[in-house]
Amino acid sequence: MAKGPLRDLIQGTLDMMILKTLVRAPLHGYAIAVAIEARSSQELRVEEGALYPALHRLELAGLLKSEWKLSETNRRAKFYQLTAAGRRHLAAEAANWNRLVAAVARVMETA
Repeated sequence: MAKGPLRDLIQGTLDMMILKTLVRAPLHGYAIAVAIEARSSQELRVEEGALYPALHRLELAGLLKSEWKLSETNRRAKFYQLTAAGRRHLAAEAANWNRLVAAVARVMETA
């Protein structure tokens, strides 16, 4: 396996990262992608073909709500915000993620 940025995400992690990114404030899709890339030290890049279907899916599930506004570049953009259900879902998924990471770490440390 070649070294380099982590491009293949475990299924479900994109949803969790989107929800986590929206904890602080509503953002439009491009800003969400930029934030994930920046917070991962440019190791993760979210492609439009994955991001927008995920945003739509999360909105349909009631975890996000959206509103059309003007972006920082004065363009019309759909801004996404966490709902109360989204916050609860994120807390549960983060707990599951932390258990998974700890379990994998234990396996990797075992000789």
